[in-house]
Amino acid sequence: MMEWGTMSRAERDAAYNNSAAVKNSAALNAAREAASATFRAAHPDHLDLRYGPKERNTWDLFPAADPNAPCIVFIHGGYWQRNSKDQFANLIAGPYAHGWAGALPGYTLAPDASLTEIVTEINTALDWLAEHGLAHGIGGEVVLSGWSAGGHLTALCLGHQRVSAGLAISGVHELGPIRDTYLNEKLRLTDEEIVALSPLRLPVVAKPMAITYGTAELPPLVLDSRHLHGKRAEAHQPGALIPVPGADHFTIVHELRDADGVLTKQALLLA
Repeated sequence: MMEWGTMSRAERDAAYNNSAAVKNSAALNAAREAASATFRAAHPDHLDLRYGPKERNTWDLFPAADPNAPCIVFIHGGYWQRNSKDQFANLIAGPYAHGWAGALPGYTLAPDASLTEIVTEINTALDWLAEHGLAHGIGGEVVLSGWSAGGHLTALCLGHQRVSAGLAISGVHELGPIRDTYLNEKLRLTDEEIVALSPLRLPVVAKPMAITYGTAELPPLVLDSRHLHGKRAEAHQPGALIPVPGADHFTIVHELRDADGVLTKQALLLA
């Protein structure tokens, strides 16, 4: 049990430092990035499609053979301040192997954008997909997914009219503690943002959303996932809570990458 109010700054930082908690995280990231580069090279026809004016306002689309197939939209993680969509392309490979389409939106990172602006960009990207997706072979139901910061953005953008269901992976769903850590040096969260952008403080969206975490993850991410599922269950909204045994913050995404992965199977149930 963490007593946040009595913890030192170093202890608070460590509570959210996934890279330090998983000793081989750099190798896992490098392997994912290499596999994603290979996946993008094999499917080059609909990459970096612009949805907005800023540098990172682009989509990577991977249409299925059937334009009416479901589509998994995957929002990358990195605590809203690191990484890019091209480093995560292989994570849609599991659903893609089952005949789904896949799509990954880019977004501006903090501190170049506030969290409010990042959320707006994701919703703008989904607006673009609603209008232009079919021209690129994507016309089926959209299951919105994301990992870490992307799990948070999934929960926040579940209400978009183009989205049918969600799959939030290892998300941060309460922003209050973040302000007390190193993460806020770039995020610069305001009081208003903590209230308006914490899924645990917001009304429940009446759509299915599965929520998942690895049992070897840091406690705040485990608790946020469990609490958000509990809040949704109290509101009688559908969606499984999926603890992935032994998975850490970086290996859990293998379950979406793999055709027979636990999260791939859960995604298939959502469309």
